[in-house]
Amino acid sequence: MPRILASLIVSFVITTGAHADVYTWIDSRGVAHFSDYPPGEISHKQIQVQAPATVPMSENLRQEERISGIREEVNSLLSSSSRPGKPVTSAQERADAKLEKTCGKYRRKLEQIQSNLRAGYSNDRGNSLRRQRRTMSQKLSRECILR
Repeated sequence: MPRILASLIVSFVITTGAHADVYTWIDSRGVAHFSDYPPGEISHKQIQVQAPATVPMSENLRQEERISGIREEVNSLLSSSSRPGKPVTSAQERADAKLEKTCGKYRRKLEQIQSNLRAGYSNDRGNSLRRQRRTMSQKLSRECILR
């Protein structure tokens, strides 16, 4: 019981500091200052800090799905009207093919860099190769794996 009471008191003390006031003033050299305590004799203003605006992740995902659907509809309308007589492929199929081509390019580049690293190198060349490998790995992860 004493531990629970102590933890409640500690959490209350910690959270009260999160709602501190913010003050601003300009000194004699024209430099603006911001602080959580008033500057004393210097004229100052108290600032009301607004709570940050947050959007739930589920709302972001719904918006992204809605926008993607609209984009696909527009692309399909544009592609079917601008190319009469050619077979119509969906915008998603074209996007998938382009993505697969890009991902293949990243994988081939990573294999080439890895091969160069295994072949031996000078210190400066090795650092450059590792930097290239890190960049390619990040691109591959962001654009191909995490989608």
